[in-house]
Amino acid sequence: MILADRIRQFVVEKYIVHAHNTGNSTVTIIAGVIHADMGLDNRMPAICSAIDADKFLSFANIYLVKRSSPNQSSTAEWVFALR
Repeated sequence: MILADRIRQFVVEKYIVHAHNTGNSTVTIIAGVIHADMGLDNRMPAICSAIDADKFLSFANIYLVKRSSPNQSSTAEWVFALR
């Protein structure tokens, strides 16, 4: 499995499923937190690219509400609405 797919799978399992299970209608994800939780080293661009991709939206069955911070930064933040 390529890194982008591993990132997307990790985010779905750790953040999206948790948000669904706790009854939240939105979830906020921060690139630096994902990077640390996955134990990655110097892969911030990969995190941002994987989460910014339309493929992630369909894979996770969510839609983007808001995207903030620089494109490939540890402070990049997404707010997604759950379906």
